[in-house]
Amino acid sequence: MSARSKARKRALDILFQADVRGDEPATILAAEAKRAAGEPARQASWLYARDIVDGVIDNRDAIDEQITTFSKDWTLARMPAVDRAVLRIGVWEIMFNDEVPTAVAIDEAVELAKEFSTDESGAFVHGVLAGIARAS
Repeated sequence: MSARSKARKRALDILFQADVRGDEPATILAAEAKRAAGEPARQASWLYARDIVDGVIDNRDAIDEQITTFSKDWTLARMPAVDRAVLRIGVWEIMFNDEVPTAVAIDEAVELAKEFSTDESGAFVHGVLAGIARAS
């Protein structure tokens, strides 16, 4: 598994924890930063995970607006917390990270959804992100 794939999992964990606990993602991010400082072997994945979470924090309103626009009949509040976090990561990569090809961002998000969410989540995430990519 690539360092970026591992980073996406770490970012998913941070965003999910913040959502479920009702904490700010920055609070969870700070705790993870302390843990990462003691794990030099995981440094490569930590740096990109931090970029993702910071990017989601900085662009949350625009990201959530895109998700809401392209998730037909689903409000953010109605989505499983894992799906919200996965979609936020995918939208950030599509809209705000030129280093990641759109197809890779979508594929990685779909894989995270399949691994950590419901049976239908992979198709749902794909549909939302593909719509956003076409409109971008």
